[in-house]
Amino acid sequence: MEKNMLGKKSGTARDAAACGCAAHLKNRKALAVDPEIKSSNLKRLRRIEGQVRGLQRLVMEDRYCADILVQISSVQEALRSVGRALMRNHLRHCASKAIRDSAPGRAEAMYEELLSLMDMHSR
Repeated sequence: MEKNMLGKKSGTARDAAACGCAAHLKNRKALAVDPEIKSSNLKRLRRIEGQVRGLQRLVMEDRYCADILVQISSVQEALRSVGRALMRNHLRHCASKAIRDSAPGRAEAMYEELLSLMDMHSR
């Protein structure tokens, strides 16, 4: 059994073909990516990477717990920001195309994918 992009096991060919973007599991790519948004997300992720290295340093130096927790909160918000940008792109391109598609089950698969993504990101 393979796992789909959401980490759920898919045991049938129908499950594998029913992904929202109708792409193969191993080679799925976004349908459209705005170069400015991609650049912005990459900059944010590099900044987050630096913040995480800073967190490691704070822990190694036995810094005050509250200071570390504030920095963790900052990293989490930065990640949420990247997630929102990616979700916006997914809705604008991949999801809207899949929902308009007339292929049987394609819209339903996208609805399920979106519900799973929203559930994951609301925690």
